[in-house]
Amino acid sequence: MSFITSYCRISKDKCSVNGKNILLINSDSELEWIKQLYKSLQIDYPKFYKMDVLSKLAFIGTELIKKNSDFNFYTDDDVALVFANRHSSGDTDLKFNNSYQQELMPSPALFVYTLPNILIGEIAIRNKWHGENLFTVAREFDATFFQNYCNILLSKNSQACVCGWIDAMEDNLEAFLFFVEVSDTSKLNLPFTSKIVANLYKA
Repeated sequence: MSFITSYCRISKDKCSVNGKNILLINSDSELEWIKQLYKSLQIDYPKFYKMDVLSKLAFIGTELIKKNSDFNFYTDDDVALVFANRHSSGDTDLKFNNSYQQELMPSPALFVYTLPNILIGEIAIRNKWHGENLFTVAREFDATFFQNYCNILLSKNSQACVCGWIDAMEDNLEAFLFFVEVSDTSKLNLPFTSKIVANLYKA
């Protein structure tokens, strides 16, 4: 059996890890809320500012998972990445289209992010992970999909999976990430089942 050893949720008003709020967004701050989250991580990764909102959410969520898990004994090929959402890269697609219509010149910086799986590339580059990866689009969060697909990966070459539902469309932003390991390295006591994943997502 595998276990969920860390999970986090990110929204426009708060951010929680393992069920505990770690940051409330300061509406009076001059920084955008997503930049507030980035600053709270106290890391130096300038490329963050060039990412689209999907990649930023996935990046921050993965960094939070890393801060609450032990990745030291995993090799570059051990960690798999499995992500999904509802709107694909639709939010960035609209911005890219607007850049073409309003400025009569499509933005190359936005074009890079008109595929949703680029967020996996950003995470892989940041962490030098070369394991299995998948991004899929679904109508709604499907805990059974994550359980079934991750168990296939864990039965083969992967030793752990970073999973996430990362969705963005205009002002509607949502991020839920969780980390699955073959051994329970945490105190959470959360077996990796679709029922538990669904409950964590709804909480």
